[in-house]
Amino acid sequence: MNILIAGPRGKMGSLITKIASKRADMKIVAGVAPKGRNYIGQDVGMAIGMGETLNAFVSDDIDSVIDQCDVIIDYTTTEFSMEVMEAALKAKKAVVCGTTGFSEGQFNRIKEISKHIPVVYAANTSRVVNLMYKLLELTAKTIGNVSDIEIIEMHDKHKKDAPSGTSLEMGEVIAEALGRKLKDIAVFGREGREERAQGSIGYHSVRAGDISSSHTVMFGLMGERLEITHHAYNWECFAQGACEAAAFLYCKEPGLYTVKDVLGIK
Repeated sequence: MNILIAGPRGKMGSLITKIASKRADMKIVAGVAPKGRNYIGQDVGMAIGMGETLNAFVSDDIDSVIDQCDVIIDYTTTEFSMEVMEAALKAKKAVVCGTTGFSEGQFNRIKEISKHIPVVYAANTSRVVNLMYKLLELTAKTIGNVSDIEIIEMHDKHKKDAPSGTSLEMGEVIAEALGRKLKDIAVFGREGREERAQGSIGYHSVRAGDISSSHTVMFGLMGERLEITHHAYNWECFAQGACEAAAFLYCKEPGLYTVKDVLGIK
C-alpha cells in the first residue's frame, strides 16, 4: 500500500516515516508540509535525517501528490489537518489522523467527512493506552459512582493543547460508563476555596522538559484509592500504532474508526 506522510519532519511524522519505510507492506510515495518549510522539494528520507533516500519527495501542494497514495497519515496541526481532510475527501483517500486539539466544529466536520471516506481518528495509537480505556470503563462501571475521579496528564513543554487529547478520551470513556457527558462534569484545574464538586472529573495538566507522555487516572475512595497509569518512554509506540492503523484502513469502507477497531478490542 502507498503511504503519504503529512508533516514528515515533525516529532511523530519523522518516526512514522522511519517505521513505515521498513515495513514490507508499505511504500512511502510522498510527504506534504505547509508552504514555506525549508525542506520542501527534498527526498523524505533525507529531509528527516535518515541518511538514505526513499525516492519520495516533500511537496507543499497536497493535490499534486495525493493521487499517488492509498492512505494518508497525518500528525500535524489542527489547521493543516483540516486541509488534509478536505483534500482526502476530494480525492477519496483514507486518513489516519492523530492530531489533537480540534475544536468541536472541526471535529464535527471530520465526522461528516468520514461518512464519505475511511478515517481512523485517534488521540493515542498506543496498544496499551487503548487497553487502559477498557480498564477505565470497567472501573468506572464498578466504583465510578462512589469515587472522586482525577486525571493527571504530563507531556513535554512543547505540547500546545491542554488537556491532552488522550486524557479527554479517557474522560469520555469514564463519563459514558457513568451515563454522563464529559462536558457536564469536567473540572479543569482548581483555584480558590471550595469543596470538590460531587460527581466531577478533575483534570490537571503538566508540561515540562521532554516528558513523552504520562496519564494517571485516580479513583479516590475513603481510606483507599486506585490509580491506573500509563507511561510512554518515547513516541515509537504511537508511531507503530499509526502504521498499524494505516494498514487496517486499506480498502475499508467509509466510516469513523478508532484504535479499538484496529486492535479488535470490544
